[in-house]
Amino acid sequence: MSEISTSRSLRFLLFLASVSLHFISGFCDDSKDSKNSSKTKSDVVSNTGTKVVLILFGLVAVGLFSFFLFKLWQKKKRDEQYARLLKLFEEDDELEVELGLRD
Repeated sequence: MSEISTSRSLRFLLFLASVSLHFISGFCDDSKDSKNSSKTKSDVVSNTGTKVVLILFGLVAVGLFSFFLFKLWQKKKRDEQYARLLKLFEEDDELEVELGLRD
């Protein structure tokens, strides 16, 4: 079960990464205006590099947040199962009286 959810979350993260990479080309300023011709190639590269780093940072943050939520969900399920187990083995006086084992 956890392998399926892990592969789904990995596929979702890869999908988000591919979509965000498509947006990088949209942020790039490729206009042919004369006022933009004064920009050097290093300015464009550093601007794009900054955007790539920010997007990667965002993806890492989303990944860590989803990992945290998954671990929280696992703990909640484990606690519920433990509570059901305790309820199963706790002594029930009413049941013993109904069965006639105790007065």
